Amino acid sequence: MNIIDKIYKSYEAKRGYPHRPHLGGSQIGNSCERALWYQFHWADHATFDGRMLRLFETGQVAEARFVDNLHGIGIMVWDVGADGKQFSYSRFGGHFGLSLDGVCKGIEDHPGPHTLEFKTMNEKSFKALAMNGLQKTKPIYWSQVHVGMLLSEISSCLFMAVNKNTDELYAERVDLDPAFAQAMIDKAERIVFSDKPLVKFGESEDWFECKFCDFAAICHRDKLPETNCRTCAHSTAEPDGTWSCAARGISLDIATQQLGCDRHVFNPALINMEIHDTGDGWVEYVNSDGEIVRNEKREWR
Repeated sequence: MNIIDKIYKSYEAKRGYPHRPHLGGSQIGNSCERALWYQFHWADHATFDGRMLRLFETGQVAEARFVDNLHGIGIMVWDVGADGKQFSYSRFGGHFGLSLDGVCKGIEDHPGPHTLEFKTMNEKSFKALAMNGLQKTKPIYWSQVHVGMLLSEISSCLFMAVNKNTDELYAERVDLDPAFAQAMIDKAERIVFSDKPLVKFGESEDWFECKFCDFAAICHRDKLPETNCRTCAHSTAEPDGTWSCAARGISLDIATQQLGCDRHVFNPALINMEIHDTGDGWVEYVNSDGEIVRNEKREWR
C-alpha cells in the first residue's frame, strides 16, 4: 500500500458512526422532507472514501483562514464562545440544531453583530454564486443562514465562500427574513415528530434530485433500511429531546440507538413493499420479485 492509500484509509478508519444524533440546520433547506425524515431516522447513509472525507475536511480547515482574513481588515471575530466551543443552538429538546462558524462585529456601514457562515466551492458553483447571489444559487445555504440568525437572535449574517480552484473570495450580507426562518423551524418540527415519512419531492427515481439522493433505493425501490433503534416501530422521538422504546419501556441513549436490540421490528412506514400478513411481533411483506419476507426480531427470512 502506498503513502496516498494509507492517508485515505486513515480518514476512513477515523470516521466513526456515520449518523448525527440530531436533524441539522445545515440540511433543513433540502427540498424533500421525506429525505430529511429518513436522515433523522438513520434509514441509510452515504459511503464516502478517504479522498472525499479529506475533501470535506478542506472546508473545515478553510474556516480558520476566513477568520484570519477578517481579523486582518479590522473586523472582530469570535469563532468560539467562552466555553471554547462553537456557538450552537437547538430546538425541540435538541432534536434539531445548528452551529455557527462564528460571530463578527465591525463591518463597514453595518456595525452590528453578524453570524458567520463559510463555504468552499468548486469553480462552477462559485461562478453561479457570484453571478446570481446566495438565495437563488444555494437555497440550502440560504436556509441554513436564516436558521442560524433566528436561533442566535442575531438579525444579520455575513456569508463568505472561496473558489477552491482560484482562491477567489465572495462575500454577501444577508438580513433575516423572520417568516422564512420560522418556516424552516416549522419544517424541522414536522420532520422530527412525524411517525412516518413525509411527502417526497419527486415521484420518480428519474427526478433530478432523486438521482443523487442517498435514500432513493429505500424511497423508490424496496431496499431495506439500516437496523437501529430509529428504524424500529417501537421508538419515538420525545418532545424533551430523548428517544423512547415502547417495547422495553426505557429511554434510549445514543449508543443504545446505534445498536438496536433483538426486539427490533422495522417501522412499516419505512418499508416500500406491500404488507402480506401480520402477527404478534412480526410483519410479512411481498417484495418486487414476488417473494414473501418476514420482519421479526431483527432477522429477515
